[in-house]
Amino acid sequence: MPRPIRARIRLDAVRHNYRQAKALAPDARALAVVKANAYGHGAVAVARALADEADGFAVAYLEEGLELRESSIRAPILLLDGVFSPDEMRILDRAGLTPVIHSRLQLEWLLGARPERPLDCWLKMDSGMHRMGFAPGDFAAAYAQLAECRHVRSVVLMSHFARADEPDHDYTAQQMRVFAEATAALCAPRSLSNSAAVLAWPRAHGDWTRPGIMLYGASPFEGAHGSTASLRPAMTLESALISVRDLDPGEPVGYGGRFVCERPTRVGVAAVGYADGYPRHAPDGTPVAVRGRITRIVGRVSMDLVTLDLTGIEDAAIGAPVELWGGQISANAVAEASGTIAYQLFTNINRRVPLIYEDD
Repeated sequence: MPRPIRARIRLDAVRHNYRQAKALAPDARALAVVKANAYGHGAVAVARALADEADGFAVAYLEEGLELRESSIRAPILLLDGVFSPDEMRILDRAGLTPVIHSRLQLEWLLGARPERPLDCWLKMDSGMHRMGFAPGDFAAAYAQLAECRHVRSVVLMSHFARADEPDHDYTAQQMRVFAEATAALCAPRSLSNSAAVLAWPRAHGDWTRPGIMLYGASPFEGAHGSTASLRPAMTLESALISVRDLDPGEPVGYGGRFVCERPTRVGVAAVGYADGYPRHAPDGTPVAVRGRITRIVGRVSMDLVTLDLTGIEDAAIGAPVELWGGQISANAVAEASGTIAYQLFTNINRRVPLIYEDD
């Protein structure tokens, strides 16, 4: 019998969430962000599930784009990090991929390329994230060089928000003003919106949006936000109980004895641990569901195992199903308890966890 852990991926939920992104920005096209193996959900499977309706896809770097092309994905594919050497320009050209240009060096590589066909590209401005992109004062000149280049077919103007997941903070509005002022005289499509901006900043939607985490049914916001209510979780991380025991008050549980029973306690062990991607730093009290009933983690998460409080769940025997996150336990709730974000939970899922795809 195989180890019971698995991640069930609902492809119909991914499609639903993509449609929600399109409905929120009906005048914009949307690139489905499938970098980092579609946030742990499987880039090829997710892209194929969206192939008939996605306006395009976004990945981080060349190899991720080539994986999609080799899997018969024909839609536009944007490389968010651009290329890392001039040699990659030739490979990108043959594969029909679209680079982001965010530095003077990348601009020189593109202008000096000799592609077989005209290239599309996106030009990135640093409007306040201060991570990558041309300074606002240098942006128009960079655009002019691309616009005048005979082997550049089209340019999309883009930037990235630093605090769009804080809807009450004015920094996003400030970045929008910086971008608008620096691009006022430029005639080209624009792209600003990540998931948080799609959900909370309608004035930022522009011509292209870039939904990422929302495709997978998780919220980009720390607190509650009404716009996320219609999203459907795409991943259910589940396992099963492999051990059950009764402990007396005063008995410790797990490495370091972090949890000590305050009462007679029924403790179960589920086959999942930090080597599977579950957060080692999840504290006592992190929610989990056993046989559909919500309970909590007790004791430190181990490499392969986690201990759970089964007190009051009398029918929780060996083999009982355990949901770590999914439809009943939100990934955001686990992330908040563990001091991290759902993005990290999803992308930490590794090859020890089989991905099981379901589609209505």
